[in-house]
Amino acid sequence: MIFFADEDDSDGSVVEKNYHQIDRLVVTVKETNVLVSTAQIIKRLLERRHNEVVDFEIVIPEEQLKQQQETKDTFNMMLGAIASISLLIGGIGIMNIMLASVLERIKEIGIRLSIGARKVDISQQFLFEAVLISVSGGVIGILLGILISTLLDRILDIQTIVSVMSVVLSFVVAAGVGLIFGIMPAKRAADQDPVVSLRHE
Repeated sequence: MIFFADEDDSDGSVVEKNYHQIDRLVVTVKETNVLVSTAQIIKRLLERRHNEVVDFEIVIPEEQLKQQQETKDTFNMMLGAIASISLLIGGIGIMNIMLASVLERIKEIGIRLSIGARKVDISQQFLFEAVLISVSGGVIGILLGILISTLLDRILDIQTIVSVMSVVLSFVVAAGVGLIFGIMPAKRAADQDPVVSLRHE
């Protein structure tokens, strides 16, 4: 905000106001990160218009900006906590699915081991399946996120930004979750005894 203040005279009387002069000018910007630079540009412009006489004051609502930043940081922390919990639950779900898959395919594992497959081959197979499940869920989540952000932008007029970096990061995180939580099932599958596995019904 820019203020042009009327000051009292030295003897206590109020200086006569000029009603053709702007008393206050409020400038609004769309992005808070350009507030300071905008204020500097306005200050230079007014100095030139006032012949380098600084008879005005520029006030930036710093307290409101700080409060807005704190609210944004708290909101980001909450979203991060929710995302972390969601990833943990999703990873545990993938691990349970893969453990159940190992139990259902013990005979298949035994056959592969008996015809020459190495333990590392079995481990890689189940790791790949876990990553594939996780990445598939990640792709579905990315598509839903883009769709919801587009709907929010068009219907509720809420500006949303979907960056390429966020999409790539989501894809990498999804693959990482599948890889981490697929290690235990893959190890259990690779440690199966071929003789016992072939006898399994």
